[in-house]
Amino acid sequence: MVGKNAAHRPVAERGIALTARIRIVGAGITGLWQALTLAKAGFDVSLNDISETPFANAASRFAGAMLAPFCEAEAAEAIVSEQGLRSIALWNDHYAETRNNGSLVVAAARDLAELSRFARATTGHRWLDGAEIAALEPSLEGRFGRALFYAGEAHVEPRRAMSALLEAARAAGCRTLFGKEHGAPPAPPGEGEWLIDCRGIAASANLAGLRGVRGEMLVIETAEVTLSRPVRFLHPRIPFYIVPWRDGRFMIGATVIESGEGGAVTVRSALELLGAAYALHPAFGEARIIELGAGVRPAFADNLPRIIRHGRHIHVNGLYRHGFLLAPVLAQTVLRVVAGDELTGEEAAEAPFLSRSESP
Repeated sequence: MVGKNAAHRPVAERGIALTARIRIVGAGITGLWQALTLAKAGFDVSLNDISETPFANAASRFAGAMLAPFCEAEAAEAIVSEQGLRSIALWNDHYAETRNNGSLVVAAARDLAELSRFARATTGHRWLDGAEIAALEPSLEGRFGRALFYAGEAHVEPRRAMSALLEAARAAGCRTLFGKEHGAPPAPPGEGEWLIDCRGIAASANLAGLRGVRGEMLVIETAEVTLSRPVRFLHPRIPFYIVPWRDGRFMIGATVIESGEGGAVTVRSALELLGAAYALHPAFGEARIIELGAGVRPAFADNLPRIIRHGRHIHVNGLYRHGFLLAPVLAQTVLRVVAGDELTGEEAAEAPFLSRSESP
């Protein structure tokens, strides 16, 4: 479901003629947000993807889709958290099923030092005792004596959210072309056209320094455990997270492997994911395995995304594991570029991740 987005109003109020055609290539979470944002602003937008089935080749479909700007500060630069907070507001504006239930971070009794370390590295949390943990998540009663609660975080179910964004973009007038060979690289923009390249790792041959980071996930189903929010389970060697989906399903993720290879999940990774679920709650031992999958995320050396402009050809790439968290603000920046805004002074700070050194 789409809500009103005040971020588009200044463009319309300035009377800018939105006559340009925009061709977006790549229908993962990055391309979807570009399509929706630009179509709602009034542009003539098409969204093209090589997959005949939407999202079949998108790394986004394997995402945890946690909107966790405070937790990400444990390892990411400050700009990720700052812009992530903006993104949560955009998700709430556009997607009614955004779940604003916060995040819970726990650790086994022997690893409480990890919990303290995580607390020192982040903000936006409060400490909970065992009774408070049970009040938030009754299934975890008696499992943990201390936890960190990040009330300002949220999450979405990735594939459900992606389908909703696609339908919202279509409702806003975006044309979609699935199963169309877009080439590598896509054809350059034609007369009066902008090309927004959101192909992720498929664009590595055209973007210096773009590398693949493999992420693996497990989906299980059980009625024995209920959770209302993502739970991060800290461990010195294999920290992992579990995200509740609908109908008793849970997505479990942990791996960050420096590899551009896709393919099936390895036995070792499967054992680690299954063991992690069992460690959080033994009832997961009786859960049904619904899916094991792996995707390759695109990333630059600093794990920060880039908006790289060459004339009317714009690359939006390198979102690492922050695709759902940062895609909305990246779309806002591209909107400002395409609409012809002046990005100087204080306004430039509102256009994050735009790589001016690459601009003509």
